[in-house]
Formats: sequence, C-alpha cells, structure tokens
Amino acid sequence: MRLPVFLDTNVIDPVSLADTLMRLAEVDVIRPHWSADVMAELVRNLGKRLPRENAAKRALAMEAAFPEAMVTGYESLVDGMTNDPKDRHVLAAAVHSDCQVIVTFNTGDFPDDSLAPHDLVAVHPDAFLLDQLELYPQLVRRSLQRQSAATARPRLTLLELIEHFERIGLRGFATELRRSWPDLTG
Repeated sequence: MRLPVFLDTNVIDPVSLADTLMRLAEVDVIRPHWSADVMAELVRNLGKRLPRENAAKRALAMEAAFPEAMVTGYESLVDGMTNDPKDRHVLAAAVHSDCQVIVTFNTGDFPDDSLAPHDLVAVHPDAFLLDQLELYPQLVRRSLQRQSAATARPRLTLLELIEHFERIGLRGFATELRRSWPDLTG
C-alpha cells in the first residue's frame, strides 16, 4: 500500500474529493504529494469563492496533516517536461518525488509520450478511486463512512455523499459504490 501519487490542484478542490483522498492517505492507501505551486493555485482558486483567509487555512491544514507531501527541489526539471506548458510544474514535481500516478481531471494535459520516459501515468480521479475501491474495498468504505459522519452544515449521508461524487464527475465510482455496497444506507 501507500501508492505515491501526485495530486493536481483540480482534485484537491472540490473539498469533498480532497477529503476522500486525505482519508485514503490516513489509512495508508496512498501517499499524497503536492507542491507549493499546487497549493498556491489551490488558494487562488478557493479565494474566488471563499475569503482568502479561509482558503489559506485550508491549504495550511492539508500541509500540516501531511508535511511529507510537500515536494521541493523540482524547479530545475520544469523546462524539460513536454506536457502542457501550464502543467509542467505538476509533472516535474511528480517526477522529482518518484510518484507513480498523477491524479487529475485534466488527463489530456499529460499525454502518454510526456509521461512514459518517467514511468508515470495520469489518471482521472474517477478511475483512480475505482481502482482503490477494487484493491481496498473495506478501507475505502470505512473512509467514506467516516467522511460522511464528519460532514456538517449540512451533514451528508453516505447516499448524499455518493450523489455528490456523481455530480462532480465521479460517476463510475458512485455507480460502483451503489452496486457493490448492498447494505448502503443513508
């Protein structure tokens, strides 16, 4: 376990997906990585919807919970990356931290020919979570139960959390949770 993954900004915003990924890290399913560039982008994006102070607190909380996730020293690799220019920092940091997977909604920004020399793959979060569910069904389900129980304002039942996943583009994951979790209750 503890698959080393680099999390692109778009999978740590929305908060529900970030929460799921962090909970999988807590139970040693994944070992998350991100960079200061990713966190700065997160704060900028969140700052469009939230007070900047709240956005910064969220990033700081993630960094405090997983201090080993911060990747540094990758900057000299950026210019040598051949993927989409605006995401070269992501690939460079993933390479530098020896990640096996980049989890991103923007898989098209990471063409196979830019990843293959580094033995990396870019995976949509829906496919990534489906893989984790197949490999570690009890850990994933337990993490989702805890996530649901920890929600507030409003509290989300498991069914509501799964419906939310569907709305944010995790349709396969939501469908498989419903199919494979026969005793699923709200």
